[in-house]
Amino acid sequence: MSKTLTLAEMPPLVLHLAPVIKMSDQQFFEFCQLNRDLRIERTSQGDLVIMPPTGGETGRMNFELAGLFRHWVEADGTGVGFDSSTGFTLPNGAIHSPDLAWVKRSRWEALTQEQREGFAPLCPDFVVELRSRSDALEYVQAKMQEYLDNGAQLGWLIDPREKKVYVYRLQAPVECLDNPQTVSGDPVLPGFVLEVGKVWGS
Repeated sequence: MSKTLTLAEMPPLVLHLAPVIKMSDQQFFEFCQLNRDLRIERTSQGDLVIMPPTGGETGRMNFELAGLFRHWVEADGTGVGFDSSTGFTLPNGAIHSPDLAWVKRSRWEALTQEQREGFAPLCPDFVVELRSRSDALEYVQAKMQEYLDNGAQLGWLIDPREKKVYVYRLQAPVECLDNPQTVSGDPVLPGFVLEVGKVWGS
């Protein structure tokens, strides 16, 4: 008789460092390079949030999402797209790695080569967070609001568990779409329409 073992993705590990240890941006970057198998973020309070590699289903959805978005980025040409391994240093000091990000080309090209090679000191214009099995909804929602507070123009929180997409826009209430077929990026991403079912695999 065989047993089926169901593995859930592990929740992130939070390490509280302040006020005992304070990492500079460069030290944090080097710390991440020494631990490349982990996704590591830093909160605005200096805490480290360590996330293990994603499970297969979340990885599949991330891959699908990036592929769908890449076609629009190449055709539009006004910005640069980034995958989930990219860290950004927000104005409030937090360093996050959204599952998908896009930055206007003029903002990206204004950075020095050194800034581009590290965790770029800016908040993306567009961000996507894909909720995994272990993510508390309130935690990811707070992160989305933080992106908006730090300069993002548009954000999508995609929740495969509940089949919902939360849309974050500047100076507008959060919009919750229940099992949408598509989500439009207008006007920040003119002409980009995400077929949500392809991400969910339905």
